[in-house]
Amino acid sequence: MAAVFGLVLPFFGMIFLGFAVARITRQPIEALGWMNTFVIYVALPALFFQLLSKTPIEKLTEISYIASAVLATYIVFTLMFAGSYLWNAGEIRESTIKGLAAAYGNIGYMGPGLALLAFGEEAAVPVALIFCFENILHFAVAPTMMAIAGGGEEGAGRLALNVLKKIALHPFIIATAVGVAAAALALRPPAPLETLLDYLSRAAAPCALFAMGVTLALRPLKRMPSEIGVIAALKLAVHPALCYVILSAMGNFDPVWVYSAVLLAALPTATNVFVIGQQYGVWVERASATILVTTILSVASVTALLYAITSGLLPPDLFP
Repeated sequence: MAAVFGLVLPFFGMIFLGFAVARITRQPIEALGWMNTFVIYVALPALFFQLLSKTPIEKLTEISYIASAVLATYIVFTLMFAGSYLWNAGEIRESTIKGLAAAYGNIGYMGPGLALLAFGEEAAVPVALIFCFENILHFAVAPTMMAIAGGGEEGAGRLALNVLKKIALHPFIIATAVGVAAAALALRPPAPLETLLDYLSRAAAPCALFAMGVTLALRPLKRMPSEIGVIAALKLAVHPALCYVILSAMGNFDPVWVYSAVLLAALPTATNVFVIGQQYGVWVERASATILVTTILSVASVTALLYAITSGLLPPDLFP
């Protein structure tokens, strides 16, 4: 257990430092803009490219693995959405944000750092694949559901074009595509460029976690959702359990790949859920509260999951 605490304390410690520093210095949340820009547009794309470009191309085409992980996510989304829709007499907009809160984990900021720390560089490929394919669907779900609910004025053609632009121009997805192409062609960047990419890659996890802590500290906690217990249970317990069962049933995957997917599924609600809620003016303060509560609870749940993995309590395949 001491080894697991040694693993997660530096990780969650960076989030706490960001939270504490933001509370002490009281800088406006706008001051975080350039760090978020660095993380999203520079550091994490460099990390994804570095790790994927060094991976044999045959490992990048595990369709059944990707489908299994994404299926688990969207079963959880559907459960939360359907429950909210029925309980709230057909309210689509709020139900969509609640569904994302229960299913959309913080796989961008928290995923790469924690998975690589726990399982080594072998976790890079499954993390990048899950991130890209889940985000492709997330980018499509929110605008589509809001359009169905009558939350937008754009037609179907413009909606589809905007979704495609968000997908094609997202820096993580561009970096992943370039990394996969480099792996397929066995291309390596020149030594000075590789050194620069290495510097940027090393900065990705600490900067992302610190920025996340600052964001949690500066967002107001005014309205706690009545569904917080259900959302937290779905996000932190049901989602990873379902992912584990589906992956075990679908095939004999590499243990690191299985554990990486389960770990990503166990992460707390993504900060992007707040951004999506704010964009559409739906469930904004309660989304912020959900992110904070699930992040705090994840300190215990993620630690317990990593202990189960490292101690052998959780075999890599439930149906060997």
